[in-house]
Amino acid sequence: MNEIRLNKIIADAGVTSRRGADELIASGRVSVDGLTIRQLGAKFDPHMVQVKVDGETIKRSMTKSYLALHKPKGVLSTMFDPEGRPSLSDFIDLRKERLFHVGRLDMDSEGLILLTNDGDLSFRATHPSFGLEKTYIIEFDSKLPPGLAKTLLKGVELEDGIGRVLSFSQLSQSWIEVTIHEGRYHIIRRLLQAVGVDVLRLIRTKFGPISLGETAEGRWRDLNSGELTNLRKALNL
Repeated sequence: MNEIRLNKIIADAGVTSRRGADELIASGRVSVDGLTIRQLGAKFDPHMVQVKVDGETIKRSMTKSYLALHKPKGVLSTMFDPEGRPSLSDFIDLRKERLFHVGRLDMDSEGLILLTNDGDLSFRATHPSFGLEKTYIIEFDSKLPPGLAKTLLKGVELEDGIGRVLSFSQLSQSWIEVTIHEGRYHIIRRLLQAVGVDVLRLIRTKFGPISLGETAEGRWRDLNSGELTNLRKALNL
């Protein structure tokens, strides 16, 4: 008997990440052999049971896909929006497999976002304990406050605790670059707002060892073998 957690069975089918699968289970949207399962730690042999999500039978995905997408501004970091707003799936409609996004970018932000059907990789890449660094370039309005780099590196008090960057550099008169490892909601925008910097554009250029590179806005590419090896190494996979 080879029983594994139900959330991993769902993630392996490319439906969502393990964290997303837990949400599906808790909301009563998952059944095993016709019985609704709400226990998050439940284990089953995927070869011996029929698992359904929202009434649709899922199958384990044997082929894993890993994509880097350049998300444009105004696009939601979701695979589907019930209100019909632009979402990530609009840019990968030629892909036949079910993919889900790794982490998020807010609607007004741009840049690198990863897409995959590898539930283990997605789970680790978004888990705080692995602390993958993310790099952003920011276009700003007006002058930068004196000592801004020191302030951001030391940390700024926000409503949900101290926020800080790992690195800071000024690229030009209107662009800066920062690196962080946390993923709190709007963390960079809130940090800069707290020190009086008005953000005009926010573009993620790196996610862990993966770089946006020359990928054009609205386009995607498959990760190459070297990138995937480096990402797996960073996540201890």
